[in-house]
Amino acid sequence: MDRFIALADPTRRRIIEMLGEGALAAGEITARFSISAPAISQHLKVLKEAGLVRVEVSGQRRIYRLDPDGLDTFDLWVKKVRGFWGSRLDILGQKLAQADSHEGETDE
Repeated sequence: MDRFIALADPTRRRIIEMLGEGALAAGEITARFSISAPAISQHLKVLKEAGLVRVEVSGQRRIYRLDPDGLDTFDLWVKKVRGFWGSRLDILGQKLAQADSHEGETDE
């Protein structure tokens, strides 16, 4: 599953934010929401399939934590896009500065 699609949902984004603070059991995650346990389970499944979280079975508990590999891939994409736009915005800034410096000049 595409990571962006997985993160399009506000509940899943909130789960990622919570797991950013540390690993949590599925029950602990569910307790922080007003939706049903099966709904949270579906959200966790989507995040796992997208490679954003990992699950560890400990007895009858499922412990969820962020998957650094999935987050690194996402981070690399963001850096790539930011680099593309950063250079374009630098050029735009230079052009605007040139336009400002020529403002008020008259053609003679």
